[in-house]
Amino acid sequence: MMTPHERFQAVTHFRPFDRLPVIEWAMWWDQTIARWHTEGLPPEMTDRYAITRHFGLDVYYQDWLSVRKPGCPRAPSHGAPLMPATLEGYERLRPHLFPDEALNRARWSGWAAEQQRGDAVLWLTLDGFFWFARTLLGIQPHLYAFYDAPELLHRINADLAEWQLRMIEQVCAVCAPDFITFAEDLSYNNGPMLSRALFEEFVTPYYARVVPLLKRRGVLVVVDSDGDITMPAPWFEAAGVEGILPLERQAGVDIARLRAAHPRLCFIGHFDKMTMTRGEDAMRAEFERLLPTARQGGFLISCDHQTPPGVSYQAYQCYLALFREYAQRAGASG
Repeated sequence: MMTPHERFQAVTHFRPFDRLPVIEWAMWWDQTIARWHTEGLPPEMTDRYAITRHFGLDVYYQDWLSVRKPGCPRAPSHGAPLMPATLEGYERLRPHLFPDEALNRARWSGWAAEQQRGDAVLWLTLDGFFWFARTLLGIQPHLYAFYDAPELLHRINADLAEWQLRMIEQVCAVCAPDFITFAEDLSYNNGPMLSRALFEEFVTPYYARVVPLLKRRGVLVVVDSDGDITMPAPWFEAAGVEGILPLERQAGVDIARLRAAHPRLCFIGHFDKMTMTRGEDAMRAEFERLLPTARQGGFLISCDHQTPPGVSYQAYQCYLALFREYAQRAGASG
């Protein structure tokens, strides 16, 4: 039997595997956990990794390195500007960004020991080159900035890429993560929020700086973008990205179509979470939809985003029982 680490490496490198990993890449809403505490989940169990082990899931440790130093100002609300869309505004904010140390070395050393034993998969997350500027400028000003402040966007992304190169070296001095996700959320339900031309001008050059270092370190490069990723998937692939998550079904994503168009990309997610409240038959039908692609390798089934609070503890246990059944069926012995 493979270890969780061996299994991840086999699936993502399109090699034979004993079964699929049984994972929750995005964990659960806090309201979901609060509900489950009233339905059978031990009330003292709040830590994400304790809950992972409680359900018998494979352990994937995640660390998202913050670009912001302690005390950095915060936007007044989600999507609101943190700074004006000017170089002067960025220069005023920049002393609060790009810390010299963002890594909890003791935590990573402990994780590294588990990775070496094969008991865990290590996952690093960094802000992407579409995402980060948006968190500074706000949603609407960011989109205008592609036309009104191009020099500013290039300056922000150049600084971000240089900081990321330093952080990756810091992490890899402890151990190499198995995969990295760049938080992007570049797409929503109707596709990408910018054209391919803008992507290639403002995003691709900065992936080109960072991705080669990750590949030299043996780290799988994955992009995290909600919504319909179908149109920009080839843009990311051309930029060196090797995988995409979460492949939200409600946005119309179709794994069979993606696999046909991108036979060597890795995919994570895509189980339609809306089936989880509809009973065993609906969930089984969803696993049946995913099984042919999963058998090909390069696809880690998981909930296509966080398990919502409408899912009962009992329904979730049914989901996991089905997941384990289909994980075995997808494997080499299935």
